[in-house]
Amino acid sequence: MIMMKQDGYEIEPGQDWEVDLFRPEDAEGVARLFLSVYGEGYPIRTYVDPELLKKENKAGRTISSVARTPKGDIVGHNALFHSAPYKGIYESGAGLVHADYRGGKGIFTKMGAHGIEVAAKTFGVEAVYGEPVCNHLFSQKMVHGLGCITFAVEVDLMPASAYSKEKSAAGRVSAFIDNKTIKTRPHRVYLPPVYEESLRFIYEGLDDQRDLLRSEESFPRGSQTDTNTRYFDFAQVARIAVWNTGRDFPSVFGEEESRVMGQGARVIQVWLKLSEPWVGKATELLRDKGYFLGGVLPRWFDADGMLMQKIIGKPHWEDMKILTDRARRIVTIAREDWAEITGEGQG
Repeated sequence: MIMMKQDGYEIEPGQDWEVDLFRPEDAEGVARLFLSVYGEGYPIRTYVDPELLKKENKAGRTISSVARTPKGDIVGHNALFHSAPYKGIYESGAGLVHADYRGGKGIFTKMGAHGIEVAAKTFGVEAVYGEPVCNHLFSQKMVHGLGCITFAVEVDLMPASAYSKEKSAAGRVSAFIDNKTIKTRPHRVYLPPVYEESLRFIYEGLDDQRDLLRSEESFPRGSQTDTNTRYFDFAQVARIAVWNTGRDFPSVFGEEESRVMGQGARVIQVWLKLSEPWVGKATELLRDKGYFLGGVLPRWFDADGMLMQKIIGKPHWEDMKILTDRARRIVTIAREDWAEITGEGQG
């Protein structure tokens, strides 16, 4: 892997620019831009290794939109990339703008719009989602302005150290999951009884169609659990995608939870499939282990998912900056569920 060293990446200010799809010759400029803003500690190697960035874009796992000057300087970058279990939907992120090209020029917003209106449609992306953070309102405004809808809150997702250079966070930072459907996929989902009212509210905002039923079945006889886990050491976050929940879910999940806790996880996210009629049983088991509701994950497994999460320590609820009434309601749902499960709301 070829790594670049940090430099100042000086660019002549005041140039014209246009937003365009990534070209191989942009790779070095993108890497220098990331290094100039975040330094050599930036945790995602794709964007600081020019050869890796070219490879990922060529394979379609990353779809970069860049702001490019006539001289070929890269003054901004944003990408669509694989993050959810289903590879037909992409996360929008890895966005940044050169220091001399910020301040009302609209580069960040135009790159985000380009990702949805040009890049996603060019590459057949079926849905796009973003994770706007809650330590400021800028990214929430940008994502909301692109027509994305809030469906979940990821509590205490990122450590404060990720924002040390800009000094914008005193504690861990939460984020929302905002989604925009590009290709519709109506299907049936099952709502865990304990969350039926909350999930029906969240589904009211969906830009697609769902048949909402109550989850009332038990785990099928002979069924087996299938999970996939990713652990992010720098953030101390574990994400456990549950492709199938079976009768062995209590033991399988218990072992996986113990494993990630042993790695130092401070945040454990669990993604359940709402297309399983027995998802309510898995939900109750997680609640008994201290997990609370985060929200809906549209098209996460191609069918919809549901986010549940456990936080080690008290979440930084009071530090969250929230733009919309809908997002505020989803945070209230999560916080009340956390308080009920942990007993923090008693006495």
